[in-house]
Amino acid sequence: MKLTIVKLDKLTPQDEIDLAKIWPQQQCADWHSGIVGQRMIFAARFNDRLLAAVKVSVAGTKAELGDLCVREVTRRRGVGFYLIEDLQRQLPEIQTFSMQAQSGITQADSAVFNAFMLACGFRQVDNSWQKGRTH
Repeated sequence: MKLTIVKLDKLTPQDEIDLAKIWPQQQCADWHSGIVGQRMIFAARFNDRLLAAVKVSVAGTKAELGDLCVREVTRRRGVGFYLIEDLQRQLPEIQTFSMQAQSGITQADSAVFNAFMLACGFRQVDNSWQKGRTH
């Protein structure tokens, strides 16, 4: 089966199990409130399991990304990159994407995150990462 990027509209019991592995510090209610109105969750699905997810809040032509996480056993295989790239494709109306810099992580993890964001085409502006569309 191939890796697909999905916008989660409803959470199945299996989605909830998988999201608990992606975001163990969060509760099920956090995810359900993350798929209401202009808030959404995009996830990478492989063999009917979620491997990575990111929360997206849309306001007009701007989208704020948050809580990006790839399950540890799946990291370094391009899943996060594909997730970020494909969600941008699925949101063609968005002109600017941004994500807050990670806080409370080790210096080594911060360096990995920063390299990842650069690879995704974002640039650091103050305490956030930003990417605008070029036409």
